Amino acid sequence: MKQKGFTLIELMIVVAIIGILAAVAVPRFAQMVEVSREGATKGNLSALRSSVSIYYSEKEGVWPVDLNNFTSYMAVIPPARAKPLGDSAVVSIVSTSPASPGIGWAYLQNGGLLWGNSIATDVKGTSFTSY
Repeated sequence: MKQKGFTLIELMIVVAIIGILAAVAVPRFAQMVEVSREGATKGNLSALRSSVSIYYSEKEGVWPVDLNNFTSYMAVIPPARAKPLGDSAVVSIVSTSPASPGIGWAYLQNGGLLWGNSIATDVKGTSFTSY
């Protein structure tokens, strides 16, 4: 009488294949999560820049002094979701583009420019200050 089922060797081969697939998929998944966080950062930066531009046009050529009391143009400052930016909504007033790692946003009052407040790079190697 022939028994039906899998041998121990066959089961070990299946477990090894699943382990190899997991070893390849997990780092890829982690990178995809970071890419999505960077996409959210770009979207939030765009919304923030649009609000600053609307303020500038309504105030007839005057840039906002800071963005902390900006509620009539944006209810809440959106966070910079990318990991190097600390998932933070902090807006730092700067006089030049950031020269060191920081968190949140960098805002240059003279010109109304906004960047990610860090010299770190995203997964593609692009600096957050060039967003």
